[in-house]
Amino acid sequence: MENKRVPLHHIHQALDAKIIPFGGFEMPVRYSSDKDEHFAVREGVGVFDVSHMGEFKVTGPHALDLIQMITSNDASQLIDGQAQYSCLPNASGGIIDDLIVYKFKDEDYMLVVNASNIEKDWRWINSHNSKGAELTNISDDICLFAVQGPNASKTLQSLTSVDLDAIKFYHFTQGKFADVDNVIISATGYTGAGGFELYVKSEKAATVWNKIFEAGAPYDIKPIGLGARDTLRLEMGYCLYGNDIDDTTSPIEAGLSWITKFTKPFINSEAIGKQKEQGVTRKLIAFEIVDKGIPRHDYPIVDQQGTIIGKVTSGTMSPTLNKGIGLGYVQTGHHQVGTEIFIEIRAKQVAAKVCKLPFI
Repeated sequence: MENKRVPLHHIHQALDAKIIPFGGFEMPVRYSSDKDEHFAVREGVGVFDVSHMGEFKVTGPHALDLIQMITSNDASQLIDGQAQYSCLPNASGGIIDDLIVYKFKDEDYMLVVNASNIEKDWRWINSHNSKGAELTNISDDICLFAVQGPNASKTLQSLTSVDLDAIKFYHFTQGKFADVDNVIISATGYTGAGGFELYVKSEKAATVWNKIFEAGAPYDIKPIGLGARDTLRLEMGYCLYGNDIDDTTSPIEAGLSWITKFTKPFINSEAIGKQKEQGVTRKLIAFEIVDKGIPRHDYPIVDQQGTIIGKVTSGTMSPTLNKGIGLGYVQTGHHQVGTEIFIEIRAKQVAAKVCKLPFI
């Protein structure tokens, strides 16, 4: 099947981006270098075009009932204009996807899902829609820009009368932005560097993109690719679907108990509740390399005797810390902070230690 293109594909080509297949789309992985782009976001401001993400509207009198049944977090706690990180548990204890639930008002929600899972999630949610909530897949109509970094607010404020600093973390508003009506301005992001995510109608996307770059010129704004997105999210210890969580990993194993609320029934909540009570046999850990080496996805994690105790799910050289960092699953008992472990890198055992998140 051919990969899809985001509406601003031509702009990324004109910016000389290196384009790679990702999640069923052709996506910019870098424009200059991963390291330069990483620091542009950590220290200044950068823009990701993440229009490959999926958006579903869930509306009507049964909207909340459906969301409560399919997601692990408790969406009844949301107030208007609030967003919530959550996941879609499957029937066997794994995770179909992680997502963000947006509440506009009663009976009016939006789910934002990962690009590679749009079709899978859409089928799953529809198959559980027994009460007839109204579902609309608006993924193709929406472009999403993540404007991230300490100068994001200064860059964007000149384009809207909405007071951006008044939007609390994981809250959002709708308003006029860059002369375009009904832009969703959300204080969310995947970098830990602060900033906003902007949901724009696809036909207005190029206008908004260009205006953001004009407004950000005094702050040396840069376009940012998936390469730096990965190092930025990993420094924060955020899970990436397909690497750190998937159909075989439970939210309890993945350290996502905080988004798993047993105040209401949800799909497979009984089995996941038992896991929480009885414990699990493996846990997702964060680790730092003590010696020299860069951990990569699927590298074995071993103990002092060389026995395999787990594997790396995400790994990189942290640009901020200038050392190898990663996430991985290990057998329970090897997961405590401070535990010495070894990563097998090209047949060599490289010392590492389990550490706390975030890395920076």
